[in-house]
Amino acid sequence: MSTKPQAMQIPALLVKELRKRTSAGFSDCRAALVEAGGDIEKAINVLRKKGQAMAAKKATREATEGLVASYIHAGGKIGVIVEVNCESDFVARTEAFQQLCHDVAMHIAALEPRYVRREDVTPDMLEKEREIYGEQARATGKPEPVIEKIVGGKMEKFYEETCLYEQHFIKDESLTVGELINQCIAKLGENITVKRFVRFKVGEVTGTPGPGSGSSGDTPAADPA
Repeated sequence: MSTKPQAMQIPALLVKELRKRTSAGFSDCRAALVEAGGDIEKAINVLRKKGQAMAAKKATREATEGLVASYIHAGGKIGVIVEVNCESDFVARTEAFQQLCHDVAMHIAALEPRYVRREDVTPDMLEKEREIYGEQARATGKPEPVIEKIVGGKMEKFYEETCLYEQHFIKDESLTVGELINQCIAKLGENITVKRFVRFKVGEVTGTPGPGSGSSGDTPAADPA
């Protein structure tokens, strides 16, 4: 007589730890741990892939609700205003979405991104950066194919340093801000996107604006008069 294999038993404390690290739901965390054979690091990758897949499916859905969040750094020297969009007012009022908005604003205050996504970087800026990296690489005397690889690597680093979605999240450097947003999409079931932001610092002539998504064609918000 054949018997069905029993499902792997996952300790509740392990599920709790995964929830703490990813903010995913209990059932999703347990399923990811089962798939990963109880390995929490592999389970995190399982959840990230799930979040990326769900984000890709929902990316074309219109997100016109959301919140404008603010963050003032200790001492009042740096301030950020950011617009984060979702699909419904119901999700906008959830604790998870509001926490995301707060975390994104705090991250912007700390790491000062210049763009929301890599698609927002202007062609002129890209050409300028490539030219600089190319000149630096050619000065080493390396052959052209190697130079192209060097430039490509430096451009990826440029995106990582200047684009919000590419930056490593200030509260958990094991994931990017884009991956953080994907986790929230997987948890809340709606398309979520950062539309624009502006960062102010005492002593600067103007704030540092973050343009809207490349697909929307939005322009940076003007500084208040």
